[in-house]
Amino acid sequence: MWPNLPNSISLFRVLMVPVFMVFLLADIPGGDVVALVVFVVAAASDFLDGYFARRTQQITVLGAFLDPLADKLLVTAALVSLVGLGDLSAWIAMVVIARELAVSGLRMVAAVEGVVISASWWGKVKTVSQMLAVAALIIEPRWLSPEWTLWGRTVTWYLVMLMLVLTVVSGIDYFVHAWRRLSGHVVATGRQALDKGEED
Repeated sequence: MWPNLPNSISLFRVLMVPVFMVFLLADIPGGDVVALVVFVVAAASDFLDGYFARRTQQITVLGAFLDPLADKLLVTAALVSLVGLGDLSAWIAMVVIARELAVSGLRMVAAVEGVVISASWWGKVKTVSQMLAVAALIIEPRWLSPEWTLWGRTVTWYLVMLMLVLTVVSGIDYFVHAWRRLSGHVVATGRQALDKGEED
């Protein structure tokens, strides 16, 4: 059975990851331009799948799995590629990737407990900052002049630092929110079990 439209968009984003990496890393004339276009299209599709899922009420378990997976694969592939090209410090990439993996793990724990933790405003802003920083790093060698600086730092540097700060802050916010939801769920479950025991 073919997946619905929102899931198809998420699957499309997953399939775009290897295409993006090939054009960014391979010695292809104009490959960085193609990689940038692929990345922007894939990143933009992130907003489309959620929109169509809510509008058509096609929110599925597969979609809940594919959407964050596609996001993290795209960002991870971009960061690893940029580190390999020498355009990004490895420690910055590791902080971002570690945050994404930690949040994914926590989301799985919450799912097992039957708790749904929705994306926060911080998470959405973080995603936008990651897309802007990656896009700036891709185009910097071709279109951004090294002389374009602000207080001795390039514009790209500020975008990368913004991405780093928002990634850490959004991660902390997610963990705090998840802890409260999970703690409340455990308490509620314990009370239900106690009430059931008293009735028995």
